[in-house]
Amino acid sequence: MPGPAAGTAHAATTTDVVCLGESMVTFLPSQPGRLADVPSFGRGIGGAESNVACALAAAGHLAAWVGRVGADGFGDHLVETIAGYGVDTSAVRRDPDRPTGIYFRTATDRGAGAHEVAYYRAGSAASAMSPSNVPYGEVFAGRILHLSGITAALSADCLELLRELTAPRQGRPLVSFDVNHRPHLWRGGDASVLLELARRADLVFVGEDEAEEAWGIVGAEAIRAALPEPSVLVVKRGSAGATVFASGLRPGPRSSNAGGAEDAAAGTGSGDTVTVVPALHVDVVAAVGAGDAFAAGFLSATLRGLPVRDRVRHGHLMAAAVLTVPGDLTEPPARDHADRLAALDDGAWGRLRLGPGWTAADRAPEEVRTS
Repeated sequence: MPGPAAGTAHAATTTDVVCLGESMVTFLPSQPGRLADVPSFGRGIGGAESNVACALAAAGHLAAWVGRVGADGFGDHLVETIAGYGVDTSAVRRDPDRPTGIYFRTATDRGAGAHEVAYYRAGSAASAMSPSNVPYGEVFAGRILHLSGITAALSADCLELLRELTAPRQGRPLVSFDVNHRPHLWRGGDASVLLELARRADLVFVGEDEAEEAWGIVGAEAIRAALPEPSVLVVKRGSAGATVFASGLRPGPRSSNAGGAEDAAAGTGSGDTVTVVPALHVDVVAAVGAGDAFAAGFLSATLRGLPVRDRVRHGHLMAAAVLTVPGDLTEPPARDHADRLAALDDGAWGRLRLGPGWTAADRAPEEVRTS
């Protein structure tokens, strides 16, 4: 993936996806072990929405990131690095009074008991985002607006902003919402608000595990019953793959929300088309950033008008690219390479096993199939 470029990427005439949320400077350990024992850290960036924007830009789409950072060196690093991936950062605002958020993490899997994360984001510039200081013209400029539940947990003002952005309105772009339930952010708060926000979106990503943890809802069908409004609901089921419930865009005020991504739903009428797509076999290097990459792959295929099955497969492939490298971001497979893999029959798809280096442009499907 390209490195940071000097200056800021500039807006194009028509943006494909606008991603709004907090991005932070990440400090990654130089070796495994407790945070108390790690002697040094390397600097990176982290943020669900900016990760999606960077992945989409690397995949050839016009992506923008809207956020708020401090008027400090960490803010400079974030803006310059994200712009270096080809993302439009012209709508990012600088806060002279609040710092850019940072965090430190251990090298272990996020789901492991030994995993530690130390956040220094309370009172950050991003937590001051509100309905009164976000540039709505830029936020609504894309075919798709991508949001996540992380933003809703940052502050009362951020929650009100998400309520405002997901409210039905004429000309609203298709709203994509990744639930992204982070339990540590909701201590003392009510994560049920994520269900409210998801019901107001057009396209929703949610994991079975987080739906159970946040809402006490178990199973893909039960999640759909609790979220009947979104035209497309993607239930991520870990190693079991993903189940997609898709219906026709509903009439009334919500029908105008489809904007420039009218083909986001595969079904028609009020009934669902249900599509189940198995996950890939992946030799995991680091289990970070996969959810954001999956969303980027699915959105990329949605923008291209691909069938629902192929949208999920592109999500799995984009996630596999990140899972086979140490960091949250990487160069995705070339589009024609990913298209060839996504078009495999079910048997060949099930036999794929992807490991480090599989995204190399000169690799044919047969060369990554090892099982």
